[in-house]
Amino acid sequence: MDNDDFDTALVSAALTLAEERGWASVTVLAAARQAGLPLPEARRRFPLKASILLRLGRMADDVALADDMICGAVRERLFDLLMRRLDVFQQYRGGLQSVFRSLPFDPALTIMLGGATVESMRWMADAAGINANGIRGFVHVNMLVAVWTHTLRVWEKDESPDMGSTMAALDQALDKAGRFGLFPTNTDEAATQDGLADLDDVADMDAGFAAPRISAQDL
Repeated sequence: MDNDDFDTALVSAALTLAEERGWASVTVLAAARQAGLPLPEARRRFPLKASILLRLGRMADDVALADDMICGAVRERLFDLLMRRLDVFQQYRGGLQSVFRSLPFDPALTIMLGGATVESMRWMADAAGINANGIRGFVHVNMLVAVWTHTLRVWEKDESPDMGSTMAALDQALDKAGRFGLFPTNTDEAATQDGLADLDDVADMDAGFAAPRISAQDL
């Protein structure tokens, strides 16, 4: 078993236990035993319980970034990237719902996952062809965090097998973000756009998303 297979097995076992017993009762040791994995290796690769969720986020990023999309409109590429992340989350839906319910009682984990979300969205922006550097990049990434948070909230409640409500929510969120300057406005999508909305406008956009923020649902 290579490292990726090991990590996938442990993450899967941990989130299965979370679905059955609640996230609060999950430990790395219990997940390793559930998956039949050697405990010393589990401790080495997952020194903290939070490592399970951080590793899941990296797994979702890896799937999203596996096909380097250099064709198509920026908006289409970004839609595909975020839906690929959600496809990974969908495999662990029950366990993640348990995690979401417990996060309000664990502010340290919430902050840690929020930071990981920002870094993931920076990668998604870069991969889609959106400037993620400097002041403009800071604005873009935070817009994208707002889009992701809004979509994730809908996904948590979306019971449809095809995630129809989730896709519609992502479409709407991207439309709104586009009106606030997330996407390039010229025909050359490799060029940096001019005339970005300022930070006050971004705050207004956040209000339009029912005040999305790095919260209990940021993974």
